[in-house]
Amino acid sequence: MAIQILFHLSLLLLILLSPPPTTANLEGDALYALRRAVNDPHNVLQSWDPTLVDPCTWFHVTCDSDNRVTRLDLGNAKLYGKIVPELGKLERLQYLELYMNKLVGPIPNELGGLKNLVSLDLYHNNVTGSIPPSLSSLSNLRFLRLNGNRLTGRIPRELTKLGNLKILDVSNNDLCGTIPTSGSFSKFTEESFVNNPKLEGPELMGFVRYDAGGCN
Repeated sequence: MAIQILFHLSLLLLILLSPPPTTANLEGDALYALRRAVNDPHNVLQSWDPTLVDPCTWFHVTCDSDNRVTRLDLGNAKLYGKIVPELGKLERLQYLELYMNKLVGPIPNELGGLKNLVSLDLYHNNVTGSIPPSLSSLSNLRFLRLNGNRLTGRIPRELTKLGNLKILDVSNNDLCGTIPTSGSFSKFTEESFVNNPKLEGPELMGFVRYDAGGCN
């Protein structure tokens, strides 16, 4: 009986003294979810070893002094697969560069949780679905380039709240409805929206209401 009690006490002590999962582990798990979700014919992600303490030694990943991920640079990496919602856990991410791959599927709503994001570059992929209104929470966003995909639906009016947005490009998609022109959108020219056959707006066809225009 005494041995059994000692065993349980030892087990309890081990649990109490075990360190909780670190943020670095959580971020490594989030990035490894991306690795599992894509095909990598050129082994660009070969260094992404989930057994390491944190992902800061992985190629194409940049971290700050706290070992928190701040950049993910996978532009033109010949990846094909899906953008995973787990990327929304990279709380200090500033640059998400996934352009010029063969990524498919929707833009995860969870990317709207990346409060420090400065640049979101998903251009020249095969991304489908609508632009998530959750991206309007990215108050530090300066560059939003989604051109050259297969996005559908309206441009969310909420995006006009992005006061720091300097560059917007949603051209060469299949967006519909009308172009918002208030807030930060007042400074963007027709070039940001061209080659969306169902899209209408002041820059293209004279003033029309936001909720007008064909958007089936």
